[in-house]
Amino acid sequence: MRPDVEVVFKFNGAKKHPIKNGYRPAHMVKENCLTTGIHDYYDSEYVDPAGCVKGTISFIDPEAYSHSLWVGKTLSIQEGDTVVGEATITRIFNSLLS
Repeated sequence: MRPDVEVVFKFNGAKKHPIKNGYRPAHMVKENCLTTGIHDYYDSEYVDPAGCVKGTISFIDPEAYSHSLWVGKTLSIQEGDTVVGEATITRIFNSLLS
């Protein structure tokens, strides 16, 4: 899968264990629209539960929320109703999303 966006991940400590590269949480890409995305962290296999790291997200179905993202937008990272962090977009690779 090719990455759709590059982001800065900031986790808030809600998870109790390190977060592994390949993590697949939900992301709030627009109001009332959660979608799964696969994380790839630069230079790190694991991220501390309250850590910050740069990397990419590959979304499962970007066609469903086209033209809803922009550089600087912050997406919540969720497990069900629990927000475990946020991802701030620094670059968009998939032009369908911008």
